[in-house]
Amino acid sequence: MTDSRTAPSRGRGRAIWPLIHSERAALAGDLASLSEDQWSAPSLCAELTVREVLAHLTAGASLDSVRWLAGVLRCRFDFDKQVAMRLAEQLGASPGETLGRFRHVVLSTTKPPLPVVAMLGETIVHGEDIRRPLGIHRDYPMATVTQVADHYRSSDMVVLARGRIRGLRLVACDGPFTAGAGPLVSGTTLALVMAMTGRTSYLDDLEGDGVEVLRRRCGTGKD
Repeated sequence: MTDSRTAPSRGRGRAIWPLIHSERAALAGDLASLSEDQWSAPSLCAELTVREVLAHLTAGASLDSVRWLAGVLRCRFDFDKQVAMRLAEQLGASPGETLGRFRHVVLSTTKPPLPVVAMLGETIVHGEDIRRPLGIHRDYPMATVTQVADHYRSSDMVVLARGRIRGLRLVACDGPFTAGAGPLVSGTTLALVMAMTGRTSYLDDLEGDGVEVLRRRCGTGKD
């Protein structure tokens, strides 16, 4: 007998996996012809290259709850150490191998103990961590990126987001997303998502009295 409390959540998860698979496939396609220099370019993730971020995405799609817990114990609850360890496992000997490993998990439904929507958020945010420095643009489906924005507005899981936008009103200029109350922060849904997750390069894409507050919370500007 299905627990009525978990059935809706499972149904939402099943609906989200195709979105994740679509975003992974699009990213793999965008990276198919990168040069060696592009693979080694800095990403928006601190201290990680484009290639390393892709390996991190592969690791997330290869790590179930049992392996995640085993890694946590092995790294003595140092979560950053576990992330680095799993990234190294998936990096491969060359950029071509890194991309090949990512392609292998495009349709994976394996995940750590996170909500499925958090995996969608990871895919889009890290996809932009890669694309933005390379000058690659993607027109994300509005329903997909709005779902990610709705997730981050109420979550501090994995990455601080809800706390970062506390006391601010976020309004998307290209879709239905709105959140909070207070000084205004307005821009595209994607820019709002990336700013919520601390990507400072997207702050210049935003407008409103609340942008400077958000800038300080992202670690730039004066307190």
